[in-house]
Amino acid sequence: MATDWLGSIVSINCGESLGVYQGRVSAVDQVSQTISLTRPFHNGVKCLVPEVTFRAGDITELKILEIPGPGDSRQCGDLQQADTGIPGVGCQVGPSQNGTGKMLKKPFSSSAPQSIPRRTDMKNQDIIISPQQQCSKSYMDRHMETLTQSKGFRRRHNSWSSSSRHPNQVTPKKSGLKNGQMKSKDDECFGDDIDEIPDTDFDFEGNLALFDKAAVFEEIETYERRSGTRSRGTPNEKPARYRHDENILESEPIVYRRIVVPQNANKEFCTDSGLVVPSVSYELHKKLLSVAEKHGLTLERRLEMTGVCASQMALSLLGGPNRLNPKNVHQRPTVALLCGPHVKGAQGISCGRHLSNHDVHVILFLPNFVKMLESITNELNLFSKTQGQQVSSVKDLPDTPVDLVINCLDCHENAFLRDQPWYKAVVDWANQNRAPVLSIDPPISEMEQGIDAKWSLALGLPLPLGERAGRVYLCDIGIPQKVFQEVGINYHSPFGCKFVIPLHST
Repeated sequence: MATDWLGSIVSINCGESLGVYQGRVSAVDQVSQTISLTRPFHNGVKCLVPEVTFRAGDITELKILEIPGPGDSRQCGDLQQADTGIPGVGCQVGPSQNGTGKMLKKPFSSSAPQSIPRRTDMKNQDIIISPQQQCSKSYMDRHMETLTQSKGFRRRHNSWSSSSRHPNQVTPKKSGLKNGQMKSKDDECFGDDIDEIPDTDFDFEGNLALFDKAAVFEEIETYERRSGTRSRGTPNEKPARYRHDENILESEPIVYRRIVVPQNANKEFCTDSGLVVPSVSYELHKKLLSVAEKHGLTLERRLEMTGVCASQMALSLLGGPNRLNPKNVHQRPTVALLCGPHVKGAQGISCGRHLSNHDVHVILFLPNFVKMLESITNELNLFSKTQGQQVSSVKDLPDTPVDLVINCLDCHENAFLRDQPWYKAVVDWANQNRAPVLSIDPPISEMEQGIDAKWSLALGLPLPLGERAGRVYLCDIGIPQKVFQEVGINYHSPFGCKFVIPLHST
């Protein structure tokens, strides 16, 4: 009957959606086609509920792991003692003849669970199958063969008798017993009761709260003070941390005003690092260049230094290494160089020579004069050895916009040049070309220039330039520090590792 299944340990496979359940059969209802398991395990993990119930339609496979006997004092072992790792272990029963639902995997000719064989714990006692049970001999042989392979069954019956079998009778074999007792290795490893497994998780936070960290650190600190050992610090002490750009060595405080001029500056600038750079009057700037020339910094040296710094700045404005490289020969930049017949024009010609040496297409405009300065003649002689182009008429200047216009037309003294026709024509061409303009050593604000510049390059120390000069840059032309001191300027170089630095209005 259905009650013969009670107490058996079974494994129920409900497919991929529900998984595998294992437990002890507590109830079997043939009317509603349900089976209930107590102390269930789901996929090897103990369930939180004490009992689960399955319908016949949800079961795809059922394996009997252990069958209890009438003489057992305990309920045929726990689920933890059942081994399901051996293929074929357990009895597989199919749908019954009375048309009940498909409960198990393989169909057999059994009509009720009463055909399951019963066993006892009596030594050498036969397990008798009743003739009234309607179970075929082939089914019983297959069932007992798989049942004897089960480790759970071998733990209860450690040996089988070697006597002959009745077709419907199985007798256990005898095996060696020591002192009448048998201790299986599986019992030693897996013999604990499943009731001893705790249902609640370990309380980590509660156990951590029992540790008084403050008291432990205080005890360590007290011990170190008494023993004279060096303190390793307490949680309240935070060591000083430094960034990668900070100096951990003590140094003198930074002085941001390291250039002092003898007269009050009309305008002050500052560098990217915050150093103050005051402007100087044109008279003081002219005196500074004169003293430097007296000490050996001749006009030729100053022209060369100015040309190098101005060309370096112009190359950066043209794109630097992203544009000026051998792979970009098709993007050769074009620069229009506008020079007047004075020293500022000679500085522009020196800049054009260096730009042409760096594969820049330079178009030099210089008006025709009967007599030129010696510095201009020397620079033109060197420029003619390059690939640069020299023109003297505005009509020969490009009609299309160029990449950069370098303005060296204006002079500090000769203001009458602004009234010349060639000057006005060149200024109109530059304003209509729409190219950015770089002015080299532009005049002071009282003498406004005719071309609005985007950048202006000052030499040594800046002049009080107006707003039309654009963004001001400062270049180092090699004036020694003692030359500044001789004209009354307390000077400390603001350039650092560069020869051209930007200046910001304060």
